Amino acid sequence: MRIGYGYDVHKLEQNRKLILGGVDIPFEKGLLGHSDADVLIHAVIDAILGALSKGDIGQLFPDTDDIYKNIDSRILLRKTYEIMQKLDHRIGNLDATICAQKPKLQNYISQMRENLASDLQTDIFNISIKATTEENLGISGDGKGISATAIVLLERI
Repeated sequence: MRIGYGYDVHKLEQNRKLILGGVDIPFEKGLLGHSDADVLIHAVIDAILGALSKGDIGQLFPDTDDIYKNIDSRILLRKTYEIMQKLDHRIGNLDATICAQKPKLQNYISQMRENLASDLQTDIFNISIKATTEENLGISGDGKGISATAIVLLERI
């Protein structure tokens, strides 16, 4: 078994879609980034790559490459899954937390779990996603951004 940890944060901006866990969430701002800036999926990718000792999302999918401009992060997650599969590993379990003061995310968590389970070809039981606030402190508490953390246990096939 191998364990990996991932973290990502992006700034909130006007005129951007807010996409978390592959779900388009209605909100007046979205996350700024080279791709769709899905902090949850980016943290998950970093956790998987970390567990496999394969670097990080920026090395694998650099923001200097226009092929990744505005790309759906679920595509990147599926590419990461392919790497994991080639190295004979599968998801044991994944636990992630999104930190956002607004919007409230509870109504979107089940779809996020379904998306990640589908992209990682695992049972939804193996995917846990939570949302929390920073009690009006920090980057998310000030409404300036959203962050996510993820920890993953990979099992050898």
